Amino acid sequence: MLSKEEIKFEKITAKNLPRESLISPGHRACQGCGEILAMGMVMKAAGPNTIVANATGCMEIVTSPFPETAWRVPWLHVAFENTAAVASGIEAAIQMLYKKQKIKEKPNIIAFAGDGATADIGLQSLSGALERGHNFLYVCLDNEAYMNTGIQRSSSTPYGAMTTTSPPGKMSKGQCTWKKNVAMIAAAHNIPYVATASPGYHLDLMNKVRKALAVDGPAYIQIFSPCPTGWRSKPEQSITLAKLAVQTGVFPLFEVEYGRFKITQKTKELKPVKEYLQLQRRFRHLGEDDIAYIQERVKAEFERLKALASLDA
Repeated sequence: MLSKEEIKFEKITAKNLPRESLISPGHRACQGCGEILAMGMVMKAAGPNTIVANATGCMEIVTSPFPETAWRVPWLHVAFENTAAVASGIEAAIQMLYKKQKIKEKPNIIAFAGDGATADIGLQSLSGALERGHNFLYVCLDNEAYMNTGIQRSSSTPYGAMTTTSPPGKMSKGQCTWKKNVAMIAAAHNIPYVATASPGYHLDLMNKVRKALAVDGPAYIQIFSPCPTGWRSKPEQSITLAKLAVQTGVFPLFEVEYGRFKITQKTKELKPVKEYLQLQRRFRHLGEDDIAYIQERVKAEFERLKALASLDA
């Protein structure tokens, strides 16, 4: 879907940063949880006129222990595999209500799911919703494993990471495959807007949410979400990790706006990936050769992304 038009939206700056929190304090998220930080930023950018479909996972558990809820907007708990399908149904119902003049304003529709519910179990549902063109925002909170059920690997788990189902040992170096690039898979559906974001760059994240909600059609944002529990990192270093992932090229920030690629957080020279890896004990078993391989692969992936962005410069 190519268009020369720019997406028009109300930009967020430090001066007009939304203050209303739509996820109340007192939830059960772990200290330093990157997912709850990211979700809070998304909701601040979206505003109160929003309906949320939330897949089974950490955020569903910590925000809705019966009979309590941390949500201050309409919220639905849905299964791992059907988050995008439920959001599609909500969107279809809203369209009909609006057509029949039962409502005067269409609400934002946001689907939240973890990387397991997105890259693995819910990928078919997501693909179908994007292909059909439903007008909603799908947010993948990417903490790179099934953290809620015991830190099992997903196809979003990075190479070399230790999880309970990819333990390192004499015959294994941990996760043996490279991270699945779901943002690029979403972009291949030719939808209006795709982006990656990090809570370490909050204005970039919130403005990408505003952009995504301003388009007519489906939008996808994948948000890097540090997990101290699963990554064996210090809670107070979550934002440091969220920044280092970008600065090393491990998780580059980009957007695809009507088919046009753009790197949104540029750096003259990438930092060594070792600076990022050494803060997480899930990588402590890796040797220098392993780190060198990851460095080479990260650099190659980043150069490919730069090449795509240069085509649309």
